[in-house]
Amino acid sequence: MDAEARSERMVAVAAHPLAELLLCPPETGILLNASAQCIHFDSGDLVFRQASGCQGLYLVVSGLFVRRAERLESRFTLAPARPGDLVELAAALGDGPHTYTLTAQVPGTILMLPIESLRAAFQKHPPLRMQLLEELAREVSRAYTLCSLGRTSQTRRRGGTAAVA
Repeated sequence: MDAEARSERMVAVAAHPLAELLLCPPETGILLNASAQCIHFDSGDLVFRQASGCQGLYLVVSGLFVRRAERLESRFTLAPARPGDLVELAAALGDGPHTYTLTAQVPGTILMLPIESLRAAFQKHPPLRMQLLEELAREVSRAYTLCSLGRTSQTRRRGGTAAVA
């Protein structure tokens, strides 16, 4: 894939602004605004633990947060969460538990929309859920594209041919 095609693909899956993602009628917006909680975390504080029930949708306002996951007795450090990132969108949209642990790496603030309020907003304005599902799809596409780019550059460094097992 050439550089221009990769660039176009990344633009197509770019994150949309939060105001656009949460676009809804005023009464639904008031519900979300009234329930929003701004929570401060010090370095090392745990925001949530993998496998615990999702308490809401999180937006990083300031600071840097580290995501860690355990899978098949292995531990992984995932991409850090930075200001502007929606965190655990999949868990908030589903009924599942958190898929990783989130910890403050430096002091920071997170805005949380409690899960009960989010579900009530989905009932009042169903397109809101679809807007967030579309963002989740873009998030998955971005991750896939970045992984693909990483594999392409590794293959090129090895001499341009991929090993076949």
